[in-house]
Amino acid sequence: MTRQFGRRKFLLYGSATLGTSILLKACASSTTSSSGTASPAAESPAAESPAAASGDTIKVGVLHSLSGTMAISEKSVVDSTMLAIDEINKAGGVGGKQIEAVQEDGASDWPTFAEKAKKLIEEDKVVVIFGCWTSASRKAVLPVFEEKNHMLFYPVQYEGQECSKNIFYTGAAPNQQIEPSVDWLLKEKGKDFYLVGSDYVFPRTANTIIKAQLQAKGGKTVGEDYLPLGSTEVTPIIAKIRSALPNGGVIYNTLNGDSNVAFFKQLQGAGLTADKYPVMSVSIAEEEVKAIGTEFLKGQYAAWNYFMTVDSPENKKYVEAFKAKYGDDRVTNDPMEAGYISVNLWKQAVEKAGDPGTPTDLEKVRTAVYGQEFAAPEGPVTMKPNHHISKTVRIGEVRDDGLFEIVYETPKPVDPIPWNQYVAETKGFTCDWTKTGVDNPGKFKS
Repeated sequence: MTRQFGRRKFLLYGSATLGTSILLKACASSTTSSSGTASPAAESPAAESPAAASGDTIKVGVLHSLSGTMAISEKSVVDSTMLAIDEINKAGGVGGKQIEAVQEDGASDWPTFAEKAKKLIEEDKVVVIFGCWTSASRKAVLPVFEEKNHMLFYPVQYEGQECSKNIFYTGAAPNQQIEPSVDWLLKEKGKDFYLVGSDYVFPRTANTIIKAQLQAKGGKTVGEDYLPLGSTEVTPIIAKIRSALPNGGVIYNTLNGDSNVAFFKQLQGAGLTADKYPVMSVSIAEEEVKAIGTEFLKGQYAAWNYFMTVDSPENKKYVEAFKAKYGDDRVTNDPMEAGYISVNLWKQAVEKAGDPGTPTDLEKVRTAVYGQEFAAPEGPVTMKPNHHISKTVRIGEVRDDGLFEIVYETPKPVDPIPWNQYVAETKGFTCDWTKTGVDNPGKFKS
């Protein structure tokens, strides 16, 4: 029998916190080709259909924050996405067509993300969009993609509790990052957890999952605090951590953007060092370590599916190509690699389905994505019928050089579970967009 969420519960998981997260309204946008050179925006009027493959080119959208608090993380994802596009173009393109990338700046502002997504679809007529980082930005654009029946590849780990027909998620679901990292911490570091996050949908939902998991496995949540996205007022939270964990304990960090700079610097300044106060982060990767400063993060932990230190031929090739394009001082990280995966999986699906020139063709591409495999830098990945990919789980410890020493990894890729099985409201639910005979293949319970 099929059972579905009511609108009230969906909003609690989706966009209840969205209003408190709106910042930095509106920035200028730009349109660039795959080579990165500026070009004028499309002058054609808005259209309902997303047709965009004509002649010798296929237009795709790249939508990330190039300004504002999230630019510290998102600019590098754009670089990796463009690397994949350039490599595909040099190898002959997609079915013989060159990819033309139209870039837009979401400006760390969620309404702007929605506006730019609509512009890319209606005016630029792209056939797919690669983009978003925060769940707040993804939630903001989701209605646009559903209304237009369009396609977004989303490259960042997230809180789950979503399975849209119009989004392909190439970052981790909670059972591929959050849950295994909590299990590892309980075994290796202790049972008392203080939860710190930015005040929007991802950290709040992630912490709902963590609290349920701790309760089920004998751990304890001793405190929980949130900062507005971009805020650096971390001193009161650090005082609370010291009070709740006087003898040390685990800090689980779901802060995003610039807040992490102040948090880690002041954490160390207060004497809460990694030996007694291990921090597990799920939005701190190599790029952020470099920006914050290795001296403030050495010995701390992060949970991802990819680290730059993964030892594989595919990763060696990826890192060398990225450095060759952008400079030897650059680093790679998990969301960047997931962006790289996204373009390659889409390319393979298009070539299987044929030229995506009309909405009907987009439906063919969507179906063709299922089962696509790719030898990614992180290891082999496969797109599942729930629009998420299988991924290897890894935990890394920050080294002296700012890279991560991998201290744990699963022996094989873990299949994704978007609806969380610790949270009572979603326990037992599953998603399968190839499923027939149910009211909503994106969320059903048999």
